[in-house]
Order: sequence, then C-alpha cells, then structure tokens
Amino acid sequence: MTLSRDLINGPVKVVNVGLESFAHDLTSLGVANIHVEWRPPANGDPHLVRLLALIEENIDVINTANQKAVNRLLEAQPKLVDVKLAGEVIPGFERNMILHSGPPITWSKMCGPMRGAVIGALIYEGLADNAEQAEKLAASGEIKFAPCHEYSAVGPMSGIISASMPVFVVENETAGNRAYSNFNEGLGKVLRFGANSPEIIERLRWIRDVLAPALRNAILACGGVDLKTLTAKALQMGDECHNRNLAATSLLTRTLMPALVKTCPPNKLEEVASFLAKNDHFYLNISMAACKAILDAAHGIPGSTLVTAMARNGVEFGIRVSGLGNEWFTAPAPYVKGLYFPGYNDEDANPDLGDSAITETCGLGGFAMAAAPAIVQFVGGTPQDALNYTLEMYNITLTSNPAYTIPNLGFRPTPTGIDVLKVVETGINPIINTGIAHREAGVGQIGAGLVRAPMECFVAALHRLAETIS
Repeated sequence: MTLSRDLINGPVKVVNVGLESFAHDLTSLGVANIHVEWRPPANGDPHLVRLLALIEENIDVINTANQKAVNRLLEAQPKLVDVKLAGEVIPGFERNMILHSGPPITWSKMCGPMRGAVIGALIYEGLADNAEQAEKLAASGEIKFAPCHEYSAVGPMSGIISASMPVFVVENETAGNRAYSNFNEGLGKVLRFGANSPEIIERLRWIRDVLAPALRNAILACGGVDLKTLTAKALQMGDECHNRNLAATSLLTRTLMPALVKTCPPNKLEEVASFLAKNDHFYLNISMAACKAILDAAHGIPGSTLVTAMARNGVEFGIRVSGLGNEWFTAPAPYVKGLYFPGYNDEDANPDLGDSAITETCGLGGFAMAAAPAIVQFVGGTPQDALNYTLEMYNITLTSNPAYTIPNLGFRPTPTGIDVLKVVETGINPIINTGIAHREAGVGQIGAGLVRAPMECFVAALHRLAETIS
C-alpha cells in the first residue's frame, strides 16, 4: 500500500475495517485512524453463510420463539426446596441406573476419571465389593448409563449420580419444573475425579447419613432458599458461581446456620458446620441445579435457537438447543488451557469434563468473569482478561439478565442466552472456566483454566435448524 505525502500530512481520518495490521501501518505513517474489528459472517464460509441466509428468511418466527424462551429464562425463580435420595425423587430413576455428565456415552468409551467414579458408585451402592467386580458389572450391560441432563439433573466433572446418593432438589417456582444435583465433596481425592478408595466411599456414606439429613431439615425449616437472590449477591461479592463460590457458600451457610443449630443433632452439628466451613466450592452443585431448572423451562420451544445445555463427558462436548428437542450436537472434547498444580502438565490432563458449563449457559461462570477478577489467579490470565471475556460474550447472547449484575461493568447485567445463530455468524466460541482433571482415575484435579466450546457443535445445530425450516 502506497500513501501520498499529501494524505499522510493532511487532516484525514481513516476508518480501518478488518485487518488490524493495516491500522498499525497507518499509525506508523502518521495517519490518524480508527480501527473497527470486523470479520465476515461465519468466517466467510460460503456454505454456512447460505444456511444463515436461509434461516434469516424465517427470522420472524425464530425471534418470536426466542423471545418466549428468553422470557422463561429471565422469569425463572429457582429455589432450593429439599434434599432426597436420587432414586426416590428423580423421575424415572432405576436401581441399576447411573447418571453421568455430558452427552451419552458407553462404558467402553468412558475416560479414566468417569470410569473410576462409576466403580466407586457401584461399590457405594453395594452392587460390587471391589473395583474388579465393579468393572465387570459396568461392562456386563446390566447397568444403565444415561446423561444427567436427560433426567433433569447435573453433576460436576464425572457427574456420577447413583440411586442412594442424596441430591439437592431445586424448584423453579415460576414454571413448576425441578432440577437435581449431587453433593460437592470438596477438593482433593473425590469421586467426581474418579477416586474410589475406602475413605472416599466412607465420606459418601457420611454425606448420605449425616450431612444430607441435617441440610434437609434446615432447608425445610427455612422454607427453602431463594437461589436467584443468593447468586445475585454472590456476584457482587466477587464470585462467578462456577469456579469461584466462596461468597455463595458463605451466604448459604449463613442462611442455613440458625436452622441447623435448631434441627441438627448436637453431636453432629460440629461435623456439619466444619465440613461447610472447609468447602469453598460447596455451592457449585447448587448453582448448577439452579441453572438447570432455569434453562429446562426455556427448552422445547419450536423455532428457538437458544442453547439450553453445554456439557462434557471427557470424550465429547455436547450442546442441546431449545427448538431442537433432546438431540445432542457433539464434537471431540477440547483440552483446557490454564494453570497446573505443581508436578503436573499437559500430558497429564484429561479432555474437558463435566456438566458445570450449565453455569455459562445460564450467564454465569466464564460469562460473568468480570464479576470475579480474583479468579484469574486460579485459571490464568489477568483481571482485564476477565473483563474482556464477559464483554465478548455479549456478542453471542440473546439478552442480559437484570437479576445478575457486574459491579466492574457499572452493574451491567450478565450476558445470557447463547444463540446458535450468533455463535456461527460471529465465529465467537462460548468461553468456559473449568477445572482440569487428571486423565487417570482417582488422581483428582490437577489445575484449572479456560476452554472454548467447539464450533462444530453449533455448526451441526445450525444444519439441523436449516432442515427444520426447509
């Protein structure tokens, strides 16, 4: 590019669209310019552009459907109402069933952490005496494996829920639907990372026999816990309610403690209080169930392009879309980029794992990182990166949630409601902050970081959307 001396010296301002390097060249030549970030729709892919154009012909129908979905999402009122055993409360749950995170997967294809957690669950349930027996049973075909999401449930990392595990019951008071999540065991060697040693099983039984009844009595005595308000407060105290739950756990504990003091057996109160005080991540599973209850109410609206689930099983990453029923759109699960605990590196990591991306799907987690700048010490990056990730997500969402506001952005509502069309059109992949699991069962968490949802999932959903309107 050659510029005349008159242009260089004249009072000309240039708007540079596209390649930022051109703006740098102009600046070096002394030409005042404004750079506008722009890329062609769908990164210029002709086939995707044609699909987007086809769908655009029906945009009025889509907009109407999306508005209905968004209204259900924003009007939802998730409330923690009970704690019960999974087999007693989750509709359709069977004794020989084990729920797992992510899209459907068979035992033979499960990753190490999920296999380890299944083995632990079978021992916990008394269906096997040891790991060898559990492996044989899991491979026999007698155990029915199904995604948590297909049973109105969610679980972090391996996501394993078996019949006699206690689950939180969250009710969306607006729509009347319920969602469920297992209990958070804390950090270290835990079932969700595939650990299944005797002490792990013993802890799970303590959760069932001591912690769950104590919390159930407290929740019932309180008349339930308003999770929408609690989450909103936590965001303004530095949480994003996925990987940082310090404020939310503290608020929950403060809410339940007066009732716990009254209802918990005195000889168990110290154990329960100590467990809650030492587990900064305890609210995560409750946050996930609240998000699930919100998004399930917005699912199943014909024509809607709203994403209602993003989930990973350690092998595949999958999404579900409101207007496309219960079909999963999948791609290989990506690896997480982040910070490792001492002694671990990329070679030790398992691909992304867990249902916890339901928080991002609902406008929390990575979408609300601007509210939690301290999280970058855990997942990597800088406070400015946290702000930028949130700002970027406004480009691919249908709305923002006035219930969840971000102080660092002038109390701007969080970007909420991922739109398949906007993801493909902009080429912006949804951001997720997450933990990194060791690829071998039982080692546990080895780090945390950031990952992008694979574009292939959204492209596949776009194709199906085009088929439904053609």
